[in-house]
Amino acid sequence: MSGKYQRVGSGVFAVDTEYVRPRMDASYLILDHGRAAFVDTGTYHSVPNLLETLASQGLEARHVDYILLTHIHLDHAGGAGRLSQSLPGAKVLVHPRGAAHLIDPSKLISATKAVYGEATFVEHYHDLVPIPGERIVAAQDGFEFTLGRRAFKVIHTPGHALHHLCIHDLAAGEVFCGDTFGVSYRELDNASGAFIFPTTSPSQFDPAQLHASVDRIRRLKPAALYLTHYGRVSGIDALAEQLHADIDAFVAIARSVAGLPDRVASMAPQLFDHLAKRLDAGGGNGSAHTWHRLLDGDVMLNATGLDAWLARLAG
Repeated sequence: MSGKYQRVGSGVFAVDTEYVRPRMDASYLILDHGRAAFVDTGTYHSVPNLLETLASQGLEARHVDYILLTHIHLDHAGGAGRLSQSLPGAKVLVHPRGAAHLIDPSKLISATKAVYGEATFVEHYHDLVPIPGERIVAAQDGFEFTLGRRAFKVIHTPGHALHHLCIHDLAAGEVFCGDTFGVSYRELDNASGAFIFPTTSPSQFDPAQLHASVDRIRRLKPAALYLTHYGRVSGIDALAEQLHADIDAFVAIARSVAGLPDRVASMAPQLFDHLAKRLDAGGGNGSAHTWHRLLDGDVMLNATGLDAWLARLAG
């Protein structure tokens, strides 16, 4: 194990992209019979860690066939353009809704700067490098491909975002699921197992779609899932039940503040309290201070996404 990467499955390495804090955001390197692929990339700043991990396994750029993007939110795909420059033989697979934004990322750049400001954009994302259209595979639901001798299938999983997809490793019976199956930080693991909760971040959260996508993943009966935030989890049936309960709880909190002037400010402490009670009930590791450090960023994003969902409901 390196500080930057860890073997987490058969031919699978979790690479810490070092986005915001350690073990918050992962890219996965998949290896099979001398061929390689990355699932999600982190940001522009993350690319050296990915290439270092590749080299640590005795492989070079010519061995990489795919850059697989679960969706184009910048903590997942902000480094795709820079990484593709270093891996000229790799195809970039993405949901059809995301392809145009990889070819011309100007709208993504403008939108991110509008929300976070120029300084934060530069600090966390630096730049988005365009990817030539001929390098991109716009993968429809059910698209299949091979890596080495390993077969994979793409499934579309909206709910977190309309352009979200997951990658089903058919041989291993495992799924790389980006944000569809929620967030589970290893620091919050306890005797009961993984602590998990949904991510309802802006701007396309839809509870009905997310319930359906969680169930679609569950019906695959995966032995394990690989979450971008963060790492490998198992015991999928129990985790799916918790996600369903939390989606409903988050929606109930959102509806309870629908008529208030600052819905995000009203929702955020309620969302945190809900998660803190779950941590307490499960004998969660750490203190309220630790939980705030690990969860406050997600809580605010979730509140903002729920607020955007309320606004769409209102027309």
